[in-house]
Amino acid sequence: MASPNKADLDVLRDLLEAEKVRPAVQRRYELSEIADALRHMGEGHAQGKLVVTV
Repeated sequence: MASPNKADLDVLRDLLEAEKVRPAVQRRYELSEIADALRHMGEGHAQGKLVVTV
């Protein structure tokens, strides 16, 4: 279980701002496609993060 602290979050922020770390986004879905996103994830096909745009 993660136990974030300020020092670790500061390092993570610096890495993200320097674009040295990028999240693995597999696919973006519109809010109207939420059923498709949940089905994709539930079937075990997701290999990265799924993003729902509101």
